[in-house]
Formats: sequence, C-alpha cells, structure tokens
Amino acid sequence: MNHEQYMTQAIDLAYENVIKDGGPFAAIVVKDEVIVGQGVNLVTKNNDPTAHAEVMAIRDACKNLGTFQLDQCILYTSCEPCPMCLGAIYWARPKAVYYAMNKHEAAQIGFDDAFIYEEIAQVKEKRKIPFIHIKTDDKRPFVGWKNKEDKIEY
Repeated sequence: MNHEQYMTQAIDLAYENVIKDGGPFAAIVVKDEVIVGQGVNLVTKNNDPTAHAEVMAIRDACKNLGTFQLDQCILYTSCEPCPMCLGAIYWARPKAVYYAMNKHEAAQIGFDDAFIYEEIAQVKEKRKIPFIHIKTDDKRPFVGWKNKEDKIEY
C-alpha cells in the first residue's frame, strides 16, 4: 500500500477545500487499496461544528460499506485529529491512522485544540462549560438496552 499516495490525495482534497469554501482539512478512508470514503471540513459551510474532515470521511465510508465499524480500513488525514475526531476514530475502529501536519502546526494557523485537552482533564466543577449531573432513578433506556435480546453490540 502506498501511504504517501493516499496522503497526497488527502492533502489535495484539503487544499481544494480551502480554495472552495471550507477549512484546510480533508480525510480519506481506504479499504483493500480502494478509497471507500472521503470528507472535507465543512464546519462553516454547513454551520455544523461536528463537520470535521475525519468525521465526514468516517460517515461516508460507513454509509458506502454498510457498517458502523471500519476495522479493515485505514484513515488518512491531512492533519492530526482533534479530540472530537479522535473519539470518532476510536468508535469507528480503523486499523491505522496516518496524518500529515500535526496539532502544533494547526495551532500556528489558528486551529488550537489545547484548551479542549485541558478541559477534558479538568474535574467537572472546574470546566468552562458547566457539566451538571441530575440524579434520577429512571434508568429505562439502560435497562431496556440491557434486556434487549436482538441488540447489535458495538
């Protein structure tokens, strides 16, 4: 597998996205040397803070493959994934991730995720956005899932 070739394609997509109307990020998903999904950063175009390139590529690949896991796939992304994308990647379970630019280079052009990493490490009471637990005895969703016989584990 030619990793540099796929990375070049991801970088080309990212640059095209900058020229059009998006952020400088793109990702592709490859399975058996075939591109099965791709995505570009559409945050401002779609008014969607979750429309990061990696998330869009994962969504596209999962739709195209008819699955919610990409365990036989490789993700190539033009930049080291942010915390949100890192979570999505772990849920998708690809066998590897290759990235070009790193988070420090992204910070130099205004995409600094350091505050998110810092917030994750904070105790809930010290986070900038309050996270308030409302205790309840109503556990129906969890009990229903636990007792569901035809569930698909993930």
